[in-house]
Amino acid sequence: MRSNITPFNMKRIIATLALTIFSVFTVAAQCPMCKAALTSSRDHAKNRPVVGNGINKGILMLLATPYVLLGTAGVFLYQYKRRQKYGK
Repeated sequence: MRSNITPFNMKRIIATLALTIFSVFTVAAQCPMCKAALTSSRDHAKNRPVVGNGINKGILMLLATPYVLLGTAGVFLYQYKRRQKYGK
């Protein structure tokens, strides 16, 4: 059985895998940097941890975005299927 992978497609696959692997290292490097920024800012401002609260809110916003998008797509898909089923 022969596969239909041409040399051009193989180069695209290798390039995609390489970019994915190298981007993972970049993302993993950012976590300790955020932690260091949060701990140093909280130590200097005991009564007003403003920077830490802002970063925490930003993390929650980034975390909620995929769920909101998938939930919205799910609602539209449900309504579409329901209309198809009942013929409205």
